[in-house]
Amino acid sequence: MSALRAPATLPERRGEPTPRRAPLTALEGGAGRRLDAVRAPLQATSGLPFMVLCALVLVTALLSALLLNTTMARGSYEMSRLQREVGLVAQDVQEVQAELWAAESSLAEQAKRLGMVPAADMTMLSVVDGEIVPEPVEGP
Repeated sequence: MSALRAPATLPERRGEPTPRRAPLTALEGGAGRRLDAVRAPLQATSGLPFMVLCALVLVTALLSALLLNTTMARGSYEMSRLQREVGLVAQDVQEVQAELWAAESSLAEQAKRLGMVPAADMTMLSVVDGEIVPEPVEGP
């Protein structure tokens, strides 16, 4: 029965003022201190928005890491393909250079077989102007 509240009786209003009560004072250790009314504590807010924000940041970080790794892997495959292609082109260039050097070394021999003789007096003609280019002066 102690949990039941007693009905509150209100003073009757007949024009006489209600008697003033003395302020409440602390019972233990604070004799003479006045007790003041305080606000009720704020209700605890839900931690759900914070958890959703954390999950969103985590998912965003994971997706960006996945995207970065995928892009890097694709770039790596492209780079290895291009390196392989550069190696093949370099090999082709070396083969063509070897053929050119072989043709240069046998050029004089082939000219002699055709009956050509070395020129005694060479003169150069400019293709642009159509004039004879003077021979460069050789130093002592």
